[in-house]
Amino acid sequence: MNSIAFTIGPLTFYWYSIFVLLGITSAYFILKLEFKRQKMSLDFLNDYFFYTIPVAILGARIYYVIFEWESYKDNLGEIFAVWNGGLAIHGGIIAGVLFTIYYTKKKKMDTLKIMDIAAPCLILGQALGRWGNFFNQEAFGSPVDVSVLKNLLVPQFVIDGMPSVTDKYGEIIKNLCYQPTFYYEFIICLFGFIVIMLIRRRKNIKIGEQSAVYFIIYGMSRFFIEFLREDSLMLGTFRVAQIVSIVMLIGGIALFIRQNIYSQQLYNDIEKKNQSTKKKK
Repeated sequence: MNSIAFTIGPLTFYWYSIFVLLGITSAYFILKLEFKRQKMSLDFLNDYFFYTIPVAILGARIYYVIFEWESYKDNLGEIFAVWNGGLAIHGGIIAGVLFTIYYTKKKKMDTLKIMDIAAPCLILGQALGRWGNFFNQEAFGSPVDVSVLKNLLVPQFVIDGMPSVTDKYGEIIKNLCYQPTFYYEFIICLFGFIVIMLIRRRKNIKIGEQSAVYFIIYGMSRFFIEFLREDSLMLGTFRVAQIVSIVMLIGGIALFIRQNIYSQQLYNDIEKKNQSTKKKK
């Protein structure tokens, strides 16, 4: 599997970067549609998106480098080679959420409302970005018999594109294939996107529920997928992603319960907002 998509003169374009860019572009498109539907400021959206994306990417890279420091300490130049992979989504989520809290407070916007709008866009971006892992030959799990993957309806081109499983002598072991955990996560993130978009259309959904559902779906799924991966970031004997996933899951459940019990703010209360605006005019 070639990680290079194409070259133009001295410029080299990597599949990893292309899929990350595709995820970002798709996220912006859906964000813009929802901002228009909610009759919210597109100027705010453009500024928010312009700042949040680099902050999230930087957070994802710093997070990864911290837990893989042994691989970078003797070759610091590789820290900047993002096209080779090494963006930890949990680092991006943490950085993105913290920046969203800061920026929405600064602009006097509803933080949970903005996070709700961003939730399906984020999980769709994650789904698309996972294909960058496929071309970079990373984010895969332990070897299993090929028949197991076929029973799971994993596409043949994914099976064929996975790295070969070899024995200690370097000989390829037939009928064995690494589990494409990137593909499992792609499917779950795509499922999460559909679920959140369906929830979004409900009339009585509370502000904060979409964010909560995102944290619950991704936190729970990533926790179990991490058991299968062989390239997990570690903190001692613990898998870092599982620790963060547990926090996401608990936080999502707590947020969902809190908003349903205490909040009176409806996410789709657009008509009421429009009537209020007309009265002020």
